[in-house]
Amino acid sequence: MTAAARPGRGILGTGVVAVILVVAVIASLALGANPLAPPAVIDALAGRGTTETAFVVWDLRVPRTLVGIVAGAALGAAGALMQAFTRNPLADPGLLGVGAGAAFAVALAVALFGLSGAGEIIWPAFAGALVVTLAVYVIGASGTGGAVRLILAGVALGAVLSGVTTAITLTDPEAFDRMRGWNAGSLLGAGLDDLAAIGPFVAAGVLVAFTLANGLNAIALGDDVARSQGVDVGRIRIGVVVAVTLLAGAATAIAGPISFVGLMIPHVVKWIVGPDQRVVLPVSLLAGPVVVLAADVLGRLLIAPAEVPVGIVVAFIGAPLLIALARRRTAKAR
Repeated sequence: MTAAARPGRGILGTGVVAVILVVAVIASLALGANPLAPPAVIDALAGRGTTETAFVVWDLRVPRTLVGIVAGAALGAAGALMQAFTRNPLADPGLLGVGAGAAFAVALAVALFGLSGAGEIIWPAFAGALVVTLAVYVIGASGTGGAVRLILAGVALGAVLSGVTTAITLTDPEAFDRMRGWNAGSLLGAGLDDLAAIGPFVAAGVLVAFTLANGLNAIALGDDVARSQGVDVGRIRIGVVVAVTLLAGAATAIAGPISFVGLMIPHVVKWIVGPDQRVVLPVSLLAGPVVVLAADVLGRLLIAPAEVPVGIVVAFIGAPLLIALARRRTAKAR
């Protein structure tokens, strides 16, 4: 019996990931420059305890933890969609130019209008992600080649925009200083208002993603086989682009470009639950926040009281893990 045909594996894997996520949330609320014992965190959440503890938990760590959950879930699901649609284990949301578009728009907003705070740059970042992904789709859909043409268009446009963004930041040191924290990928600074602003877009992206699961399972067998089963490959392509744009665009806008999550999470999830996208997508929604929150907590502790941005920590975690997964796949292929 195949991994996709064993529902018990999916249920067990989902339960394990959910438990790990709960532990990550508790760690995110308790650990940092001012560590708190779990009972103190519970008292603060319940409205008991000291004013200082309540401030640390409610004003600093709850918003940060929620941003990590939403951003991680969005990136995990977006990565699963990209790898399933392209049938490429190296695909991630960045191949559509989402991060490059967001960074370019933020650089313009900072240089031209002097924007600086997380709440000020979230909308330019999201708008840049949307516009660039739309441009990538228009370019990629103008001929044959399907997913490959989309990826090539995204990589090419992303490279151009990254170069322009670098030029803007180098010619305007003040803009570079304002962008530096966001560009490294950080949960620090975004608040509940920002989360409420991008929440509907993430929810819409998740809903679209779930409607695509069956079609993506068919596409895994090849476009021709999928069409023979009645799957509208063109509709799936549009749906994937829309969902990835909403999910990765919103995550990038609120937390900056965090690499490796969209690339790493689908590999881990498929290893745990098998290749069925009806299981991979929801488990990726749970596994993404685990990595982001764990990286954020580690970043707070490494050089406390200073912090390492979550995007940098994720890169250090993701690279060895992907190497280990690649070696495991190579060993299986022998």
